[in-house]
Amino acid sequence: MPARRDVRRSLTAAALDLFLAQGFDETTVDQIAEAAGVARRTFFRHFKVKEDAIFPDHDAMLREIVAHLEAASPLVPPLTAVTEAALMVLGTYAADPETSVKRYEVTRRVPSLREHEIAATSRYQRAFAAFLNERDGAAEPRRLRHEVIAAAVVTTHNHVLRAWLRGGGTGDVRDRLSEALSGILEGLEPWLDDRDRPRDGEDDVLVVVARRDTPLWKIAQEIEAARG
Repeated sequence: MPARRDVRRSLTAAALDLFLAQGFDETTVDQIAEAAGVARRTFFRHFKVKEDAIFPDHDAMLREIVAHLEAASPLVPPLTAVTEAALMVLGTYAADPETSVKRYEVTRRVPSLREHEIAATSRYQRAFAAFLNERDGAAEPRRLRHEVIAAAVVTTHNHVLRAWLRGGGTGDVRDRLSEALSGILEGLEPWLDDRDRPRDGEDDVLVVVARRDTPLWKIAQEIEAARG
């Protein structure tokens, strides 16, 4: 629905400009609606409260992330799928640098808005950890490791994003995040995969018998089940 998206963008732009010009507490919903050229009731068709007007649609984005992770092939390493998901989240900010920079400035000035966004983005961390638990087992101590990895991915994402926003939203932030995550996860991956390395005196041989026409994804599932 392009028209609906256009109205949302207009309301967001109006809200950000007013918050920066006269302050968050001093700005009313009526003023935002008027500046966007719509009726007050139109504002409430899109947002519950004025805080919601400046943030990305995290609910919709979270659904996309969960769908992406659920659809990830068993042949794709779990950390690769999580990295791709983090880049998807970053894409919502990189798609409109001007709005993202203004949003950052507003949230920097208003602590309650900063807390609102932190709470929203923490849901991505839970989604990443849940995916790793599903793919790699949820027993301790692996569950703790997945929580640490999910937290590291979200922290890296937020650090790179904020640095990019402080710099005015210029340059390819996706490349910056990819490079940063590669460095972080390179150090964490052996910790995640330590069960895959043979102990001293142990062999690490696994034999799988399958029909010639068995799909690769099915073979991967059989291997994971045997190793589990």
